Amino acid sequence: MTREETAQPPDETSSQRQVDPKLLEILVCPVTRTTLEYDRERQELVSRAARLAYPIRDGIPILLEEEARRLED
Repeated sequence: MTREETAQPPDETSSQRQVDPKLLEILVCPVTRTTLEYDRERQELVSRAARLAYPIRDGIPILLEEEARRLED
């Protein structure tokens, strides 16, 4: 058997990773200091107050304003 044949596939791909709920409880928007909503489909943490969506890359929230996507009306 080759290594590929014996390797188990990961339970979740990087695009489907869950963010730890305890982490979500303590994270806040760095701009407004308000709570963030987790968008699992887009892998983003959304700040409605700042109208920004922060990306999650490899399971790590990137809470930098310059990396955030601006939310449209």
